[in-house]
Amino acid sequence: MGTKEHKKDAVKHVRLGIITISTTRTLTEDKSGRWIGEQAQNAGHEVVFHQVIPDDAKTISKMVPDVIRNHAPHALLLTGGTGVSMKDVTIEAVKPLFEKELTAFGVLFAQLSFEDIGSAAILSRSTAGVIGKTAVFCMPGSLKACQLACTSLIFPELGHIAKHVYER
Repeated sequence: MGTKEHKKDAVKHVRLGIITISTTRTLTEDKSGRWIGEQAQNAGHEVVFHQVIPDDAKTISKMVPDVIRNHAPHALLLTGGTGVSMKDVTIEAVKPLFEKELTAFGVLFAQLSFEDIGSAAILSRSTAGVIGKTAVFCMPGSLKACQLACTSLIFPELGHIAKHVYER
């Protein structure tokens, strides 16, 4: 069965959670998270959770399973905390929770970032995986990075991924 056949049975209305990791932004200042939510709603999806939390590994590793358990999103998008500084701990907090890793996401995002911003792309990390019946994406917090990841990779496959995650 080809990709087109798979996509025709994709989930049409995805439940989406958004977590922004930042020690400086509040929910009202969260341009990236708000943009993700607006785009998702414009595409007919439902935002079931949106919150800003600090760059703290314990907080992140507790919040992710809590959101999945309490809100049952098809997908959970995390923005921020993916750089290389000591305070950037999103990847380290979330990756151990993955039951399956979507390894191509990080590679493809890096390629797209390199095409967009050149060698500075090596300073940014991203990853994706599956926890339970939720696809989880970790991407940089900048609005431009979120727009690139969401429009080029995540949103085009969101319903398709949700379909496969729920098939288990």
